[in-house]
Amino acid sequence: MASMFGSVFCSGSVYRALHRALHRRLAPGVCVQGAARIQSVRAATNDSQPEEKYCLELVRSRDYDGFVSSLLLPEEARRSSLALRAFNVELAQVKDSVSQKTIGLMRMQFWKTAIEEIYRDDPPSQPVSAELWRAVRKHYLTKRWLLRIITEREKDLDDRAYRNLQELEAYSENTQSSLIYLLLECLGIKDVHADHAASHIGKAQGIVTCLRATPYHSSRRKVYLPMDICMLHGASQEDFIRGSREQNVRDVAYDIASQAHVHLEHARSFSRNVPAAATPAFFQTVVLEDYLQRVRRADFDVFSPSLQNRNPLLPFQMYLRSWKKTY
Repeated sequence: MASMFGSVFCSGSVYRALHRALHRRLAPGVCVQGAARIQSVRAATNDSQPEEKYCLELVRSRDYDGFVSSLLLPEEARRSSLALRAFNVELAQVKDSVSQKTIGLMRMQFWKTAIEEIYRDDPPSQPVSAELWRAVRKHYLTKRWLLRIITEREKDLDDRAYRNLQELEAYSENTQSSLIYLLLECLGIKDVHADHAASHIGKAQGIVTCLRATPYHSSRRKVYLPMDICMLHGASQEDFIRGSREQNVRDVAYDIASQAHVHLEHARSFSRNVPAAATPAFFQTVVLEDYLQRVRRADFDVFSPSLQNRNPLLPFQMYLRSWKKTY
C-alpha cells in the first residue's frame, strides 16, 4: 500500500503494515505499477494550487474513505473527484455546524448561487467553488445533480427523524447517488447499467451512513433512524439516546442494515454489464461491505465499541478491488 499512497495518507504502524502486506501478497508487477502511480499523486500534491490543497485536506479530514477512493481513480479524474467530495463535505457539515436553521438556509443559498455562477464561468472566490468550476469545465458535469444534492441537504435541515425507510432511501438517492453520477461523468462514463448500479450503491451508502452515525447522533440527543422501523420493534428515541443494547434496538439495526445489503446486492447484479472503466466510482462498496460485516459480527449492536474504530486495512482492500476492477 505504501507504493500506492505513500505519505499522502498512510502513517505510522498502519503505513508499515500495509507496506508489508502489499509486498508480501501482490505480484511484483503490481508493486511496480503502484510505485509509478504514487509518483503522480506526490507530484500533483506538491505542485497543486492552494484551492486544490484545501479540498484535499478537507476531504482527508472529513471524509477519509472518500479520500482514499479518490486517490484510486485515474489521474485525470482524481482532482475533480476531490473537488466533488469537498463540495459534498461542505454541504454535509452545515447541519451540525449551525445553531439556527436560518443560518443553514443562508449557507445553502450561497451554494445554490455559487453553482449558477460556476456555470456562468464566474465562480465565487472560495476554494471549493474554484475547484468545482475546474471540474465542471473539464468534464461538463451535469448541473442538475449538483443542485439536487443542495436541495436535498437543505430539506434535511428540518432536523427530524425519517418517517420511514423509503424517505431515507429517497434522501440517499438525491445526495449519495447524485454524487456517484457525477463521479461517473468525471470518468467519462455514460452507461445505463452503471447508472442503475450507482443508484443502488448511493442508497446503500446513505442507509449505512445513517446507521453508522447513530452513536454520534445519540450522544447529541438526536435520532434520525426511520420511525416506522423503530415503532415496529417498540424502540423509542430515548432507547437510542441512552445507548440501549437491548434486542429491540438491535432488531431496528438489523432491518436497516438488511436493506442496505439488498441495495448492494442489486448493484452487483449489474456488474456483468457495467463497463470496467466505471468501477472506480464504486470503490465505496468496500467500506459499506466492511461495516455491514462488522455490525453483523457485533449482533447488530450499533453501540458496540468494535464499530467505533476505522478498519486500518480498508485502504489495502480498496486497492485490491481497484486492481481486480470489481465492486
